Amino acid sequence: MKITLCSALLLSALAGSQFVAFEASAAAQQLTVWEDIKKSDGIKVAISDFEKQYQVKVNVLEMPFAQQLEKLRLDGPAGIGPDVLVIPNDQLGGAVVQGLLAPLTLDKSILAGFTPSSVDAFQMNGTQYGLPKAVETLVLIYNKDLVKTPFKTLDEWFNFSRQQHEQNKIGLLAKFDELYYSWGAVSPMGGYIFGKDSSGKLNPLDIGLNTPGAVDAVTTLKKFYSEQLFPSGIVGENGLNAIDSLFTEKKAAAVINGPWAFQPYEAAGVNYGVAPLPLLENGKPMSAFLGVKGYVVSTWSKDKTLADKFITFINQPKYVKTRYEVTKEIPPLLAVMNDPVIKNDERASAVAEQSKFAVAMPGIPEMGEVWGPANAALQLSMTGKQSPKDALDSAVKQIKMQIEAMQASNQ
Repeated sequence: MKITLCSALLLSALAGSQFVAFEASAAAQQLTVWEDIKKSDGIKVAISDFEKQYQVKVNVLEMPFAQQLEKLRLDGPAGIGPDVLVIPNDQLGGAVVQGLLAPLTLDKSILAGFTPSSVDAFQMNGTQYGLPKAVETLVLIYNKDLVKTPFKTLDEWFNFSRQQHEQNKIGLLAKFDELYYSWGAVSPMGGYIFGKDSSGKLNPLDIGLNTPGAVDAVTTLKKFYSEQLFPSGIVGENGLNAIDSLFTEKKAAAVINGPWAFQPYEAAGVNYGVAPLPLLENGKPMSAFLGVKGYVVSTWSKDKTLADKFITFINQPKYVKTRYEVTKEIPPLLAVMNDPVIKNDERASAVAEQSKFAVAMPGIPEMGEVWGPANAALQLSMTGKQSPKDALDSAVKQIKMQIEAMQASNQ
């Protein structure tokens, strides 16, 4: 059955996005798939093969992945929503609570092919709701004209930065006054956001951002500020712009940033390299928050079994490799991460390697109450206005109060 131009335009208008349709010969079944903007070419071959094997027609609509759940809330009940869509892992908790997603029925051998952290990113209360598609995480980006080989440890970067400072130069820069960036030290040194109860579920009232290990981590990072190795302008909301400017102007030797910075740095003509984050003083690699995109199934799908088969089919190694080659998004599928196509690409390899030490952000709604107090405490600590222990103790109290108020309002 062919889709007419009128119906294609109608679907495009409904989605508010680009429409892409992959035709197949007459088929008895249909699936509708929402893919991220400018990413559907990456699954074109997989879809064609799926259509032939299962005698299915697959219609693909492109729209920004972070907005798909919001649209599903309206389109799903109206019967015009997708069977399969793409979402970021930090939206999973709210989507499950609201009943927007169907649990997946997947063989454990399939899940074993992915990095554990990426699989965990789409689990809630022991149930799998998505199959990971792509990951991104913080890495170390360095100017090869200023540093030939990246240092292995954070202490070495600190000592190098101190030497650079003595020459009125800048070594390593990072936005350690925000939890997203300081988490790299907080987690491996013994801090945590939410603890778990006896059944393994996250306990939103067990906040571990002021453990002795967390305090030690913040104290370690504070050295870059107390010795004035970071310019004062990188603290606060304009800090990231300042960091980018100093690196693109070739004034900073290295920065901690994500893959989203690769293109701007390249456009600025920086001869840069990429490496996993350095080791901490306890010998553990710096961690990072793992951002994961994943394929999920709508609770309104008319054929959830076929939707499950589709997600499994397109995530076979040969199709995932093709998807990476087209989109350059890093897949957390071990077979492809170990393929020369990624292993021999310095940037992709660094992201893939770092993703092994990264952890997904907690997907529960209470996570939204953490960022503000935690970032405020880190800024107070890094600027010397409060001791790390006092600042973190106050932040944990405030987070608990906000979460209790949130839970009370939802009852």
